[in-house]
Amino acid sequence: MLCPKCHQPIEGDEPYICCAGAPLTWHCKSCKKVSEGFAFPYGVCPLCGGELELIGDRDIEDADDFDSIRMAFEIELGGRAFYARASREASEPVLQELFGKLAEMENEHMETLARRYHAHIPEYAGEFEVERAAIFGGIERRPDDPANLFRIAIACEERAVAFFSERAAQVPEGSVEQELYEELAAEEREHVALLTTEYERWKEGKPGML
Repeated sequence: MLCPKCHQPIEGDEPYICCAGAPLTWHCKSCKKVSEGFAFPYGVCPLCGGELELIGDRDIEDADDFDSIRMAFEIELGGRAFYARASREASEPVLQELFGKLAEMENEHMETLARRYHAHIPEYAGEFEVERAAIFGGIERRPDDPANLFRIAIACEERAVAFFSERAAQVPEGSVEQELYEELAAEEREHVALLTTEYERWKEGKPGML
């Protein structure tokens, strides 16, 4: 069975939301830059990190579902961008490898979302700053402290768990949206456990599990 909107295959017979072709143009309230794309890391301007404001009407039936899906993309995009940047910034090869693998995991989540909701996600063109992830996770940024990257990563994953768990409780029981949010929450919960274990082993000078 094909989606009547974008003509891509539909997974199963469950209700679904197609975000393909949604007219998304964003205006930055700070630097005034106009950006186009379905979602950006943590929902901030790729140029200055300012607040983005949607321009134009949304061609979608349920705005609440639309926002939920877009926010999920923002979190996954932010996680991928953070881990990629952390891998480059880390001074130790073991941390470079760890964050590189976590970036790959987040990319797999993005592919799941894009496949499920038929949304095309452009590559992030800006130079992502770790400070943005620190603000999202509520952790003070300390560039000279290697452990700081771990603390930021764990805090961001914990916020992602909370977001996906809350969304799973808000959508219809047994829906495809609930299933996806529960799966994403479980994945992020696993990331929290993995990062916590890696952090403890790193502090003790032991090799990582990955």
